[in-house]
Amino acid sequence: MSIPLGGARRDVARTARSGIEGRTVRVAGRETFVREAGSGSAVVLLHGSGPGTTGAAWEPLMAAMAPDFRVIAPDFVGFGRSRLLPGSGSDEEPPYGRRVWTAQVLELLDELALDRCAVVGNSMGGAIALSVAHARPTTVTRLVGIGTLGLAMPLPPGLDRLWAYRPGRAAARGLLELLHVDEAFLTDEAVEARLAATLEPGPREAFAVMFPPPRERWVRDLALTAGELAQIRAPALLVHGAEDRVVPPESSTLRLLRLLPDVRAHLFGACGHASPAERPTELHRLLTTFLKEP
Repeated sequence: MSIPLGGARRDVARTARSGIEGRTVRVAGRETFVREAGSGSAVVLLHGSGPGTTGAAWEPLMAAMAPDFRVIAPDFVGFGRSRLLPGSGSDEEPPYGRRVWTAQVLELLDELALDRCAVVGNSMGGAIALSVAHARPTTVTRLVGIGTLGLAMPLPPGLDRLWAYRPGRAAARGLLELLHVDEAFLTDEAVEARLAATLEPGPREAFAVMFPPPRERWVRDLALTAGELAQIRAPALLVHGAEDRVVPPESSTLRLLRLLPDVRAHLFGACGHASPAERPTELHRLLTTFLKEP
């Protein structure tokens, strides 16, 4: 998912201006920065794995959903303002990956006393949403995956490029070209904002060691088995850009339609991997309709 502005330092100020509250929650050796807005049924929004990405990418959707839902968007450990605390973890276990990020979300649900919630995930966040739904079948009421990972597939070339990113102006422009079909997102301002986001010291250092080659193993790490997917009982909605070059729909959504027990899908034509940015109004309408169904 594309972030139009900011890195970790800009997050707090921009969150305050938007009326979305941001705070840090400390649980089980992790500090998790969380954005919250609205009231009502809880919806947890999980961001993707693009360099410089944080939960701030969800802020336009949060503002649109806040009149109807309590929306919660954390930064995954290694992104934005979320981090492992010194002395936590072990040398035997990797600091990032499906197990760590799933545990982080589950601990956050407990800390926020959320015994019922919907979970929406984009790209890598979709894989963690699937993982959370599998781990907490009585908690997750609805499940949404947007351009989602979460099942075994060959490493898509676009995802390989995204995970191989190293900061630079040309690389930042190439990243935006990879994420978006609409050239309106490829402005000089957007390139500078993306570059600035990827230069934040903490997240930059974390991302540099997060997805080393061979990168096929990180697709496998994020994948649930067919048996695990079949056990997910929450009604699921899959949303995908038909021209997604990072996670092609034929590798993901079109296969998940056969693997999840209760599932429906929506494809956006002329749309890439960043459908929340490219189709915000339509996505908000889709989500609201799905999440409000009895």
